[in-house]
Amino acid sequence: MLSDIDLNSVDVKKEFAEETAGWTGYVEWEKYPEKKALAKRILDTKKFTPIPEFQFVPLPDTNPVLIGHRWKEYHEVLGLKGIVDFSWETVQKEKPDMIHLLDFPYNGETRRDQLMEGKITSNKCHFIRNHGGVPDINEDVFEIEVGGLVKNPVKISFKDLKDPSKFPQETVTVTLQCSGTRRIEQIQQYPGDGDELINAPWGEGAMYVDLLVTASDISLLLTLNHIPTSGTAVYRGVALKKVLKIACGGILPECKHLEFIGADTYFKKNNVYNYAVSVPWRKVRHNEEVLLAWEMNGEPLPKIHGYPLRVVVTGYIGARSCKWVYRINALAEPSLGPVQSQEYLYYTPQIGKQNVKYSNGFSIQAMPVSSAIIFPLDKQVIVHDGKVTLKGWAYSGGGNWVQRVEVSNDGGSVWYAVPEENMTQKHYHAWRLWKIDLPTDAEGWLEFCVRTWDSSNNTEPTFVRSAWNWDLHVTSSCHRIKIYSVNRSRPDTAKRLKVLEEHGADVHNLTKPAEFELEDLNEFLEYRRKYPREPED
Repeated sequence: MLSDIDLNSVDVKKEFAEETAGWTGYVEWEKYPEKKALAKRILDTKKFTPIPEFQFVPLPDTNPVLIGHRWKEYHEVLGLKGIVDFSWETVQKEKPDMIHLLDFPYNGETRRDQLMEGKITSNKCHFIRNHGGVPDINEDVFEIEVGGLVKNPVKISFKDLKDPSKFPQETVTVTLQCSGTRRIEQIQQYPGDGDELINAPWGEGAMYVDLLVTASDISLLLTLNHIPTSGTAVYRGVALKKVLKIACGGILPECKHLEFIGADTYFKKNNVYNYAVSVPWRKVRHNEEVLLAWEMNGEPLPKIHGYPLRVVVTGYIGARSCKWVYRINALAEPSLGPVQSQEYLYYTPQIGKQNVKYSNGFSIQAMPVSSAIIFPLDKQVIVHDGKVTLKGWAYSGGGNWVQRVEVSNDGGSVWYAVPEENMTQKHYHAWRLWKIDLPTDAEGWLEFCVRTWDSSNNTEPTFVRSAWNWDLHVTSSCHRIKIYSVNRSRPDTAKRLKVLEEHGADVHNLTKPAEFELEDLNEFLEYRRKYPREPED
């Protein structure tokens, strides 16, 4: 009996050992209820590091920004520290130049200057949002199991899956986006849930900045406020629909959802799982929309991106694109895995800690239309000649494509459309990068914002408050930045800039007082006597 086990005598390395040769870092939980129960009993006896507070206090100006102490401790207690170590080694090899938002489970953001290099994000720069450690699986012994409500349950070797004579291959350009993209905007105004897997404070942007913008005097925190959890890649694989038809002979009539099981270990309130999510069958039956992918941008999947095999679900939140997928179950209902049934939920603004339940939020699947300004940075001083150059990204999920991007220099009263020639190519499942030289006459602090219209005429809520939700997901409101405008096409401004230069000063150091007289005394007196400050009678 499980209740009779002396927990102090449990050999965790033996009880929770890897069982499949060539599958290092993979522990099977879902097939062994007693193993899961034992792990929970052990975890219940331990005290773990509290979740860090970062919503009511400033984010650390470090890299890694946040440390996943609690998640590491979960693994260590169960004898799985090797997974933690290998995961960080993989980060150092495959993602050395990322902003390490969370070290474990790894969450990494692309730097701005890298993201705006083109519509396709390179493998080494593509963002990462992992929910567990990185397994090390040998493709020569890897196989995927398909079961549940299918006509013929099967196991397919990796070699057979990649054989084009057995399964026709597809290549699809896809933007993957975490539903937490731009979460920092919600946190800054209205803090929300602090999940035990840390609702990472992802930035709003999608792309990046040139070297002048990312100069050393701009802090990491400022950079984080504008970095995206989005990335676009070309994936090669086989449509899940084809696998179900060719290998399994199709699904049974009762099948309504397809569940994906990943080889990483996941924790929720001291319960242990393999990562599990699902998508509706109606999504899978569209040929190119759910892919079993082994190639990313012409190369084998990096280990951190799911090697040897991952799911790519187009137009849905990134959490549904299960990495290291090794089992697929055809189900009558959505997966009961916690990532599907208890997380990634969208609540009304009146739901919070006082009344939140798993059942009073709906599951987030397709991503809404959204966009962001990547250049310039928020609170940046911009010297210009009557036009300010803006760069950014725009995206819509669910098979909708970006039709139009509009920007405003007055907070959203007057909008200017980005010229079509200044936007990258349209794709059904990928973002568009854009650029515009925005007419700007006014000086001083201005609020710029962006909104996108997709092919179904959807657009974005005007303000963050309009879309705030307790879980801090899908920040789809108009992205806003404030810039300090210096228009040197104005004579007085051009004159002052010259004086600043002569004194070795810089208008970009906005709050530093000038160390010279702002006006000649005679000029001042002449003007004031002509236009007195006070009435004469």
